[in-house]
Amino acid sequence: MNKTKSDSIIEESEKVFANTYKRAQIVIDKGAGATLWDKEGKSYTDFMAGIAVCGLGHCHPAVVNAVKAQAEKLFHISSLYYIEPQTKLASWLVKNSFADRVFFSNSGTEANEAAIKLARKYFWDKGEKNRFKIITALKSFHGRTYGGLSATGQDKIKKGFHPILQGFENVPFNDIKAIEEKTDKTVCAIMLEPVLGEGGIILPEPGYLKEVRKICDRTGALLIFDEIQTGIGRTGKLFGYMNFNVKPDIMTLAKALGNGLPIGAMLAKEDIAKAFVPGSHGSTYGGNPVACAGAFAVAETIEQEKILDNCITQGEYLKKRLNGLQKKYSFIKDVRGIGLMIGAELNIDGSDIVKKALEKGFLINCIQTNILRFIPPLIIKKENINALINALDDIFSNFA
Repeated sequence: MNKTKSDSIIEESEKVFANTYKRAQIVIDKGAGATLWDKEGKSYTDFMAGIAVCGLGHCHPAVVNAVKAQAEKLFHISSLYYIEPQTKLASWLVKNSFADRVFFSNSGTEANEAAIKLARKYFWDKGEKNRFKIITALKSFHGRTYGGLSATGQDKIKKGFHPILQGFENVPFNDIKAIEEKTDKTVCAIMLEPVLGEGGIILPEPGYLKEVRKICDRTGALLIFDEIQTGIGRTGKLFGYMNFNVKPDIMTLAKALGNGLPIGAMLAKEDIAKAFVPGSHGSTYGGNPVACAGAFAVAETIEQEKILDNCITQGEYLKKRLNGLQKKYSFIKDVRGIGLMIGAELNIDGSDIVKKALEKGFLINCIQTNILRFIPPLIIKKENINALINALDDIFSNFA
């Protein structure tokens, strides 16, 4: 049997890459909107968006054109000089959020590293050198670097990498009493995802985040929101915290900020950001001109094309259709989510369902072994959702 183009690429990949990913046996070649094609030309409807990254879908013309134009002018110069695309993006983020200052990184975990460092440096500068602990949530995910994995509330992420960094304590999400008991004068920050993403699409209970804000205000601890997954429209608001009327002191972004370009950001209030001075922190590529030009195009497009409205409308429709399946199949335990960040919790392992969906031309994934996650591009259409539901209905019928 002759090898396909995909077969050859997969075979070569298995020889040369570190074995850190469990990959589906396809080679994605190109994309447009919510559709992807493999090397053999088979199409797939994307309900993963590169893990909540491609909010505008694949190869959005506005982003492509911005990247092309900037690439023809300047690829890189470093933040030792002023860069116009960097300034425009930072100004937009400040204008549209609680924050006064921005630090750019290359990824989400690097943005979280910056947030962790800033929180500790803030209290160090105040003379409170013993105030370094950070409270995070069980089932949280804050990245793969040592700071990020130390903050993460999942043992499987930390396995094999001990000793992890000191000063992080995990408490159950939605448990105010647990936070109150842990928050003393050694705690510099409480760091939470407004909605737990990798942990299972777990929403905060009514009033939970407001109570956390009150604890921070009372004790002086800083409130950090990790909005790597919830930020830039995923929840139907520009930033997730806006759904709950709670402003953080520090926020981190990445993923959808660049629609696939490697960029992250840490945002902070003025008095806190002052703890960072020249030499405190840095990044060679952070705020790269090409990445910032593309990210600014994302920002403009979200505003001009009413992307948030579509996110809310289609998110509600997707939940409605999934709820219909839940009534039909008893192994669907729960359907939950906000905007286009939706999970369907099962009473069975979801890995085979993901494989069957792939065969039918749909990209979804499974987190925590039994939660199907749907995080499509924010431009997804009703007909895409209907096609997915029909495919899942057929797949589920074999598990009933």
